[in-house]
Amino acid sequence: MRGSRTARVSSSLWLSPNPSKRWGELFFLLYTPFWLTLCLGIVVPFKLYENFTELEYLLLGLVSAVPSFLIPMALVGKADRNTTWKDRYWVKASLWIIIFSYVGNYFWTHYFFTVLGASYTFPSWKMNNVPHTTFLLTHVCFLFYHVTSNMTLRRLRHFIADLPEKLQWATEAAWILALAYFIAYLETLAISNFPYYSFVDRESMYKIGSLFYAIYFIVSFPMFLRVDEKPGNKWDLPRVAVDALGAAMLVTIILDLWRILLGPIVPIPDAKQCPQAGLPRFPRHTNQTGSA
Repeated sequence: MRGSRTARVSSSLWLSPNPSKRWGELFFLLYTPFWLTLCLGIVVPFKLYENFTELEYLLLGLVSAVPSFLIPMALVGKADRNTTWKDRYWVKASLWIIIFSYVGNYFWTHYFFTVLGASYTFPSWKMNNVPHTTFLLTHVCFLFYHVTSNMTLRRLRHFIADLPEKLQWATEAAWILALAYFIAYLETLAISNFPYYSFVDRESMYKIGSLFYAIYFIVSFPMFLRVDEKPGNKWDLPRVAVDALGAAMLVTIILDLWRILLGPIVPIPDAKQCPQAGLPRFPRHTNQTGSA
């Protein structure tokens, strides 16, 4: 009976045949309702944030993100009991997302300021003018998004396996684009009741800004799936880090091309505008340094 159950799980068209990866993905999925309920089921609808100071916002981010590391350390999955910590999939996935989401917050958030007309107005301690809380919440959000993408892409590949190769590529590309846009739009809609993350034009943000945000995932979804996906091709942590940095660099290039070639999607105040050359935050820091 136990053997048949194992075989049935291993042959799932949604789950990875790699036991460590399968456990890690299922853990991240099961962990999602905790932080999602805390943020969107308690804090936002009950408007608890109205009484939050910098400390409470930081604690919200820590309570949401830190258990995603502590739980698998304490409750080691059966698939990981005979492996060292650096060979466990949840560690590799966490490292990939840490790097990708850190770059996203530290650098790409400024594109939201200068291209999409977004702004944070809640009290918070910041790094590069980006609240620390968003660094922490982005980590768990992106884990959920990318595990969901892994499972759907895996299922899709099984479904289209008999199609011509070019048609397989086109189908997978179309699905990645659709899923990336859907997730970007859904996140924007989900936080619409939080008044301290605002946009110049919310309708434009929903329609066009979501496509801009989807660029993150159009690049990251297929790249993240590759980690420990092929049997016998285990990734080490340096490879994971380089891959995440490569994905981050590609997203940066595409976002900056949008900024230069297409420009803002809404009228942006002159104070937030930046020269056509270079990344959007550097000229401002240069001016501040010069004036000092």
